[in-house]
Amino acid sequence: MIIAIASGKGGTGKTTVSVNLAAASATDVQLLDCDVEEPNSHLFFAPVLMDERIVPTPVPSVDESLCDACGDCGRFCEFHAIVSFGAAPLVFPEMCHGCGGCMRVCPKGAITEVDRRIGIVGTMRHDRVTLIQGRLDVGVAMAPPLIRSVKSYSSDTTPVILDAPPGTSCPVVTSLRGVDVVVLVTEPTPFGLHDLKLAVELTRTLGLPQGVIINRSGIGDESVLRYCNEQDIPILMEIPDDRRIAEAYSRGDVIVDVLPEYRTLFTTLMERIVQFAPKRHANISPNET
Repeated sequence: MIIAIASGKGGTGKTTVSVNLAAASATDVQLLDCDVEEPNSHLFFAPVLMDERIVPTPVPSVDESLCDACGDCGRFCEFHAIVSFGAAPLVFPEMCHGCGGCMRVCPKGAITEVDRRIGIVGTMRHDRVTLIQGRLDVGVAMAPPLIRSVKSYSSDTTPVILDAPPGTSCPVVTSLRGVDVVVLVTEPTPFGLHDLKLAVELTRTLGLPQGVIINRSGIGDESVLRYCNEQDIPILMEIPDDRRIAEAYSRGDVIVDVLPEYRTLFTTLMERIVQFAPKRHANISPNET
């Protein structure tokens, strides 16, 4: 079962929920940090690095001795990663999506693919939590290929918690594809409601069941609650606006460890997620969390 923790905007507490949900588990659990542009889940643990691998993506390489500058490759590429102006094509690897189409349409077989490093994926361990973290290299523009690599480590035998990037852009879509349920973290403010609506629209477009967590409950109004009731979206948990939580976060502490009264909140959260998750996961008992 893959549970994605997402949000329509940054700063709502998405990583806080992901980390504490994993830490509150009574059994082994995987935590996939798919926010590869700024991964930070590791800051809340003392993980031991078990493995680290370089992740490449294929980009075109042109053999000028074979190329007749027909321009078919440039006309095919919707991302303008390869262009020809009556001469051998110019390749812009930063814009390439690695689809291999230019190589297939080249009538002379002048294009092959070479690997270009885009980042690393690290596997770490802390107590019952196996943390899989992607880290995009500086200057690399596209996160989805690295996110797909992180997701390839998903376990079939233990619960998986996926910490998605914030927002509703391509990296988020890539992160959410194939998950079983999405938990949207928001805050009771006009900005929180605005971006929650965008996230709800995205998850519905992807056909994914969803629930909402309201973080810093009590600082705003009731508009998020009214919206969720109108849209028949379950409120899975409300996290109060507790200064002690902010202080623990600033120190890099796990809330369920330093504030034990919150552990029950997160174990109950997992039970609620399992209850409204697709029936094909009915074999996952809440008691395993």
